[in-house]
Amino acid sequence: MAEEQQGQGSSDASSAGGPVAVDVSPGVVQPGLFPDDSVPDDLEGYRVPIACQVAGITYRQLDYWARTGLVQPTIRNAAGSGSQRLYSFKDILVLKIVKRLLDTGISLQNIRVAVEHLRKRGVEDLANITLFSDGATVYECTSPEEVVDLLQGGQGVFGIAVSGAMRELTGKIAEFPAERADEAEALPLHDELATRRRNRTRKIG
Repeated sequence: MAEEQQGQGSSDASSAGGPVAVDVSPGVVQPGLFPDDSVPDDLEGYRVPIACQVAGITYRQLDYWARTGLVQPTIRNAAGSGSQRLYSFKDILVLKIVKRLLDTGISLQNIRVAVEHLRKRGVEDLANITLFSDGATVYECTSPEEVVDLLQGGQGVFGIAVSGAMRELTGKIAEFPAERADEAEALPLHDELATRRRNRTRKIG
C-alpha cells in the first residue's frame, strides 16, 4: 500500500486514515542514474548560486526554506558573516522536489511533512520512490503495485518520479564544481579588515 504523507498526525492510522507505516528495505541504485554508478559523496557540497540554478529556484526561496527549516544544507550551514552554505546532492534533489510540489499547489504544511519523510531516506532509497498527489495530500509509492493501487483508488492526480528528477539533476550538476565539507573556507578580505578595526578599537579604549 502506498504511504500517505499528510500534515495531520494520527495515533491510529488504520482507523483515522492517517500515515501508514511501510517497511521498505534499502533499494539498489538504478542503472544510469550516476555516470560511474556510484552514489554522490556525502562530504561534497555546492554553494548557494549553484544549488539555486540546478534546482530551478530563486535565492529568496532557498534562503526562506533554510531559515524556516524546510530544507537546510546538511554539508555546511551559514554560521556568521562570511560563511557559505553548502548543499549536498540529496539536499538539492529535495529542493527540486519541493519546487515541483509547490508548482502543483501543494501547501507548505504538507510539503514539510513529505520533506521530513524524504530526509530519512538515503539516495539509494529515494531513487525507487514515486510521489503522487491529489492536490492536498502527498503519497509515496515504492513499487509498481503501489502505483496501480493508488491510481485505482483515484487518489493520484499527478506524480513525480524521484529517479527522473535525480537523473536530470545528475546531468546538470556535473557541470559545476563541488567543495568538500572538510575544506577550510577563506575569510573574505572585508571581514578580516573589519575584525582588525574592532580589535584596534578595543585596544585604544
